[in-house]
Amino acid sequence: MGNSFRELSEFLGIEYPIFAFSHCRDVVVEVSKAGGLGVLGAGFFGPEQLKQELDWIDGHIGDRPYGVDVVIPQVYEGRDRGLSAEALEEELWRMVPPEHLAFAERLLDDHGVPKWADESRPGLFGWTLETALPCVDEALRHSGCKLIANALGTPPADVISKVKGSGRLIGALCGNKKQALAHQAAGLDFIVAQGGEGGGHTGEIGSIVLWPEIVDAVAPLPVLAAGGIANGRQMLAALSLGAAGVWTGSLWLTVEEASAHPAQKESLLRATSGDTVRTRAWTGKGARVLRNAWTEAWDAEDSPPALKMPVQGLLAADAIRRTELYAGVGRTQAVAMNICGQVIGQINEVESVRGVIFRVLSEYVDALERVNAALPGAED
Repeated sequence: MGNSFRELSEFLGIEYPIFAFSHCRDVVVEVSKAGGLGVLGAGFFGPEQLKQELDWIDGHIGDRPYGVDVVIPQVYEGRDRGLSAEALEEELWRMVPPEHLAFAERLLDDHGVPKWADESRPGLFGWTLETALPCVDEALRHSGCKLIANALGTPPADVISKVKGSGRLIGALCGNKKQALAHQAAGLDFIVAQGGEGGGHTGEIGSIVLWPEIVDAVAPLPVLAAGGIANGRQMLAALSLGAAGVWTGSLWLTVEEASAHPAQKESLLRATSGDTVRTRAWTGKGARVLRNAWTEAWDAEDSPPALKMPVQGLLAADAIRRTELYAGVGRTQAVAMNICGQVIGQINEVESVRGVIFRVLSEYVDALERVNAALPGAED
């Protein structure tokens, strides 16, 4: 498959080179129905919940395709020990120091976040091979799922073989050339090059430098550009640098169809491009989120050091579930995990998914016309 949208679109059956990562099933459905490709983020799901989400998508999306994004890091605490997911979770809980738990609990208490309804302990997110592989298997049971993406690192060889053998595409995100070449050598079908300004797990290289570097390095493998795309001008920049499409995330956080609590949407709509930070405070790996009291406390010099992935995520799991459930209570937003990129500063109003798609396309056409008009002899 060459590095062109035409080839990707023909395989996937989509009209526009817009790929939308979202944890919200409604957004996934509406993007795909509008001609792009919705990709459901499964990093916070177990296989049972993922099945519910995908069953719902299947019932509402018609004959449109969609994708699923999982998180299988190449390096994390407890990997390659041959443990079941349950045994791994127990071992990882033993790695959480009591002082870290107390520090997290004080932060939540100080900001008035209510306790969880019962004394149940949060489980391990799908951020390991042991917890993500059942989600991959579940995704492959759904014929509408045409694409699997891994958010962290090159997927294991057997996962790549399984996905490709099922007739789907498999790809992965990366933040530098070395990672992109590893993806290519492993036989992936596409690569998502995410600049450091993007939301979630990112590297440090900016998009305008990263995109063409990776396009050139892995040609003719298709590259999707991610990090800093919220309008048609930015999409045109990505495609002009050789990308076969754009992989967007922050763009969908505040749309009408997004399931986020109004208080969370308000936090995102108020944010500027300078209000994000790349921190290990939530997952144990560098991830870009809105800066708030949680990130500042964990990143302070006198705080307990952030633990490695996925132990820090296990530690933060109670904060994540409580701040999501009680998003609008008291000062909860000051300690909530609001994942977004620097482009959040350009997102200042609530739009519908369909409205976003066609706004971006219109801006793209207008920008292309301006560029063409600026060329010598363009008016001849």
